[in-house]
Amino acid sequence: MMKRILALLLLLCALPAAATVKVLATVPEWGALVREIGGDRVDVMVASTAMQDPHRIEARPSLIARARTAELIVATGADLEIGWLPLLLRESGNNRIQLGQPGYFEAATAVQLRDVPQVVDRSMGDVHAAGDPHFQLDPRNILLVAAALFEHLAQVDPAGAAAYRNNLDRFAERWRAAMTRWEVEGAGLKGRTFLQVHRSFGYLAHWLGMEVRGELEPKPGIEPGSAHLGSIVESQRNAPAAMILRAAYQTEAAARWVSERTGIPVVTLPFTVGGTPQATDLFGFFDDTLARLKSAVQKP
Repeated sequence: MMKRILALLLLLCALPAAATVKVLATVPEWGALVREIGGDRVDVMVASTAMQDPHRIEARPSLIARARTAELIVATGADLEIGWLPLLLRESGNNRIQLGQPGYFEAATAVQLRDVPQVVDRSMGDVHAAGDPHFQLDPRNILLVAAALFEHLAQVDPAGAAAYRNNLDRFAERWRAAMTRWEVEGAGLKGRTFLQVHRSFGYLAHWLGMEVRGELEPKPGIEPGSAHLGSIVESQRNAPAAMILRAAYQTEAAARWVSERTGIPVVTLPFTVGGTPQATDLFGFFDDTLARLKSAVQKP
């Protein structure tokens, strides 16, 4: 028996190990999706956390070092990372992950972007010329990105294509079942109104049939002053919104200021994987988002 065990161990040791593809994802949602599709064939590093503004990440030395050895970059695109990702790519000196290469993937290329401005200039604040990049808040987009991500992984690692396809199929089956459940759970949110700190939750509103009443920021990326917030308070006196939404990484001060003067509850949403203790993966991210929204509308 012992000889058989030793022979088996020697055989296992002799088998070639599965390739490990080094991936650098810019934000947590895509890091989580890469793990779902890549399984044990990928080694994923995420450049930011849920408690950081994804627009304003520093291209620190540890990220540059990872980019130098990465075989695949997974970014949001739509100018979300415009302030730091080009520098990271340039400093990496890694031809495999440059724009136009199989090792560079922008999730935005897989979806239909909303709120594309007709005109853009600096006086409008931090407006995204390509459209709203926060499309991870509609679960239908996650499936589209997953399918496109599979194609890039299969290009970078052809030997793993079958494994990636199996993982994609299993993920898609679980995801569609979850979407059916989420749409039932979120039915009571249809028509509910909300204010938002930043122009962050348009895709969430579109998916659930909610209505955006406005932003606390006077312009995207511009901190609101007391005069501007006072005007928002006045606008809510006759027909107040049901809630004020803020992402976990956003400061609470402005939302709390308006809430104290209007009675409108502030709802903090994870915005991405890791944004709350419950949002441990993509499924938990949407589970907790819906739970928090439903809790706000069920309160007397």
